[in-house]
Order: sequence, then structure tokens, then C-alpha cells
Amino acid sequence: MSTQAMTQSMTPSRTAAPDLLRTALRVDSWSTAAFGVVMLACAKWFDGLLGLPVNWSVAFGIAMLGGAAVLALIAGYPRIPARLAAAVVVVNSLSCVGLVLLACTDVVELTALGRVFMVVGAVAVAVFGEFEFVGLRRVLGAAL
Repeated sequence: MSTQAMTQSMTPSRTAAPDLLRTALRVDSWSTAAFGVVMLACAKWFDGLLGLPVNWSVAFGIAMLGGAAVLALIAGYPRIPARLAAAVVVVNSLSCVGLVLLACTDVVELTALGRVFMVVGAVAVAVFGEFEFVGLRRVLGAAL
């Protein structure tokens, strides 16, 4: 294999970069919507099991459904604007930090399971944020 062919095979194609970003945004959107529904449907149950007050679960659920709609709209653009993708990465980063803070402080008196729940949520948000960040970097690299 020639050096040129090897370099081309290692470089993401112009279509692979936006596809990673778009796929990450879509999966993030669907999982956020599903989890928002769970937060709303299980709000009373989470109060006892996790120590997460009903009003917090409802607020999280509504915010997640709104966020899911925004993610779906961004993923639906024919060409995803870099500034919107960057905003998604920032919001996911802030959400991750917020979930860790909730788990590690007594802002809400969570049960041990509630603390684990928040940390697992933070990890999930961080994973989505990382995929979106990598997709954004590839898009920006392909555009240069």
C-alpha cells in the first residue's frame, strides 16, 4: 500500500465526519427523550428510592424532553452548524458537572442509590458529549 493510499484510509472522509456528529446527536436526542419520560413517569417512585424529590424529577424530565427536541432539531439540519454542535458539547459538560455536584453534595438528600444514579447519569452525559466533541472536531477538520 502506498503512503498516499494509507494516509487517505486513515483520514476520515468528508461524509464520515458529519455522520458521526449527526448520529451522536440523534442517539443523544432519543436517549434523552426516553429518560425524560422515565423521570416524569417514575417521579413519585424516585422520591423514595433515590431521595430525588418529585418536583426535581418533574423539572429534570421536562428539561430533558426540551433538550431532546433541541438535539433532534440540530441533528436534522442538512449541514449541522458548528456553533450549535459546540453549544451541545458545552451544555453536556455543564450537565455532567451538575450531576456530579448533586451526587457529591447535600443540595438534595439523595440515598446511596440516588448518588450512584447521578454519577451514572454524569458518565452517560460525558460519553455523549465526547462523541459529539469528536464528531465536531472531525467536521471542523474536514472543512479546513
